[in-house]
Amino acid sequence: MFTDLREYEIPVSLCEKKHIRFRRRRYQVMDRTKPYLIIALILVCWTTGSYLGLFNVYLIPPPWKVIQTAWKLILNGMLVHHMAASFSRVVTGFIVTFCLAFPMGLLVGLHKGSRAVWEPPLNFLRHIPPLATIPMLILWFGIGESAKMAIIILSGFFPVFLNTASGVANCDPKLVEVGKTLGYRPIDRLTRIILPAALPSILVGLQLGIGYSWRALVGAELLAAASGLGYMIVEAQQLSRPDTVIVGILTIGFLGLFIDLVFDFLCDRLMPWRKEDKIYVQG
Repeated sequence: MFTDLREYEIPVSLCEKKHIRFRRRRYQVMDRTKPYLIIALILVCWTTGSYLGLFNVYLIPPPWKVIQTAWKLILNGMLVHHMAASFSRVVTGFIVTFCLAFPMGLLVGLHKGSRAVWEPPLNFLRHIPPLATIPMLILWFGIGESAKMAIIILSGFFPVFLNTASGVANCDPKLVEVGKTLGYRPIDRLTRIILPAALPSILVGLQLGIGYSWRALVGAELLAAASGLGYMIVEAQQLSRPDTVIVGILTIGFLGLFIDLVFDFLCDRLMPWRKEDKIYVQG
């Protein structure tokens, strides 16, 4: 009485299966290499122009010269020293930023009435560029670490604060009502309903905050510092070493990329349901 549907399946030969697997691998390789095509194109143009003498060697040193300089800075420990100085400042300052911005974001997100108290002064401070406060911070704290910590806090505070407050405030009220119906205490509703729902927004705020802090710190080191990547760039500029300047700029970019990769890894682990499945054409 029941028809075997396998009789109506379209047979796929072994050759066609191999062709499908080959196309799938090809699309996988293409997806993995797409982000690096522009970088490869820039390197090719840079190398070709330097080899043909199209660029001024003093203004744009050839890539092999930059690689030699980077290797020398790694061997003598100077690049690692400045990297460690900048990175430790960012990490320490951002931990302080999180300890200040996250509780305030929770407070404003949970109690909407407090928004009227905090919103005017915070909006005033939010529109002031952190680098504009460097002269005043140097007068207050000198050129030591305190001024740089203040720059990091001013730069990273508002992304963390605003995204945390927005994520908490926009939690679905129906979920909160379900928690009340189930007898959850306020702390249980916060930890088991509100914070998981606000987690995507909080992580975005953290990623933006540490990115802003990183850029602001390097800017502060350009003006007043005795160590760090910004200081290394300024010192190289004063010594007319454009190769060292490029090494410092590339190092800043690579460290920023590393920070983004760390946050992407955390997002994949903490929010596996948001991980996008890659779809490959199999025709």
